[in-house]
Amino acid sequence: MHFRFLAKILPPPENKFYTLFEEGAEVVELSSQLFYQIVNSNLNEREEYLIHARTYKRRAVEALEGSLALLNSSFITPIDREDIQLISTYLYKSTKVILKACVNLRIYKIDSYNDIVKKQAEILIKLTEELKTIISMLKKGPQLKEVSEINSRIKDIESRGDEILFNATEEIFSGKYDALQVLKLRDIYKGIENALDMCTVISDLIVNIVLKHS
Repeated sequence: MHFRFLAKILPPPENKFYTLFEEGAEVVELSSQLFYQIVNSNLNEREEYLIHARTYKRRAVEALEGSLALLNSSFITPIDREDIQLISTYLYKSTKVILKACVNLRIYKIDSYNDIVKKQAEILIKLTEELKTIISMLKKGPQLKEVSEINSRIKDIESRGDEILFNATEEIFSGKYDALQVLKLRDIYKGIENALDMCTVISDLIVNIVLKHS
């Protein structure tokens, strides 16, 4: 059954799933912007930025809980129930992983961040912008070609993230860092890579959903 037809016949509460997805995607994007701001800030600004982390985490939880509560109370859903649960959960996890990376930047007390962390921050913002776009398309009932193009862009961005992580791993084990610094940097690098991977999983899910309903 085509998405556009579903949008016309479904009652408003069932269409609210798309709004909750968009809220979840927006928080993922805001969290990525927060990470970027922190790694490009000075020490005096970081505490102020981290105040936003609590707000974003609360919004992510509300989007997840709202989606699951609506799922439990809805007899009719716009897409398969398991797909709703997966998208909602992965959006929440993506935000959680990014915000954890933000907090770790403070916990690890790194005075300044290298070019690798800054490149990861740029890649993360680009990918979450694309994720927000592909999420917002669900509501209007996209064509497979439209979402496939965005999914391809997301995969390209994620591949650049993989290259950055590979180079970063080589660099931190080059001998220029002490053991403690290696652990700190590796944890930060890996955290952002995990967020990129989760966003890519969501994008793949959306392509599969559109494919099923085409």
